[in-house]
Amino acid sequence: MSNPGPAFQTSPNRIIGTLFGAVYLLVGLLGFFWVEGVPFAGPGDGRSNLLIGLFEVNPLHNAVHLLVGAALLLAGVSTAYAAKRTNTTIGAVYLLLGIVGFFLAAPDNGQSPINFLSLNTADHILHLGSAVILLASGLGADRDVHATAATV
Repeated sequence: MSNPGPAFQTSPNRIIGTLFGAVYLLVGLLGFFWVEGVPFAGPGDGRSNLLIGLFEVNPLHNAVHLLVGAALLLAGVSTAYAAKRTNTTIGAVYLLLGIVGFFLAAPDNGQSPINFLSLNTADHILHLGSAVILLASGLGADRDVHATAATV
């Protein structure tokens, strides 16, 4: 019989992974309603492709949100160990993206082809905020959970 580690209610990593996963899946799906006339990869005009009036999106950006959301959600409903590892990994990637994003969007006010995810300042702040929460959970919570707990 499999032991998934701490119960969902007692594992911060499973709770955060599931919540963030659901939110990123929803954002990824909703983003497709704001990409008319926007290239698959690259910046839009900065006005018509703003999700809820703040976050620039394009189809590639939305696809990434769907993949991140699915990974977080699947790990969150899986085991505490899987959620911990996934939260830490995605948190680290989002920290890097949040920092590098400022440089990707800087040339030509975000209209440069190197801004292939169509990022803007609101995206960077959201990515950095997500990184802090995911890393705090992944590195700080469920310290007693190990790979063996997921397979026993």
